Amino acid sequence: MSESKATLKVLVYSDDVSTREQVILALGRRPHPDLPEVEYVQVATEPVVIQVMDAGGVDLVILDGEATPAGGMGIAKQLKDEIYHCPPVLVLTGRPQDAWLATWSRAEAAVPHPLDPIQLAEAAVALLRSRVPVTR
Repeated sequence: MSESKATLKVLVYSDDVSTREQVILALGRRPHPDLPEVEYVQVATEPVVIQVMDAGGVDLVILDGEATPAGGMGIAKQLKDEIYHCPPVLVLTGRPQDAWLATWSRAEAAVPHPLDPIQLAEAAVALLRSRVPVTR
């Protein structure tokens, strides 16, 4: 992310609008006081995820591993394989025991359903920090 960038762009993918809304409500406009405001791009289909990612400028990708017909873990693996310097990926898993699948997909973090807003925010903030230049 460039120093002049005033917002962080987060892609939220799920075929379920309520899952996307839960993620956005949990993180809010500013998930942490030390971070810039967040702009969300809501996506419901795999082709649009690929289109948005190809356009660039995304700072964090949150993918629903339970989405259909394309699950977030498969999309995460594809993004990590195909995009040079792919931004961090957080996968929403069906259950805590599925975290190993998120590791296979090369996602940097995983949060299980049902979504715990605090756990989701902690994981997202940790990943977003890597996209903000350190100022001294």
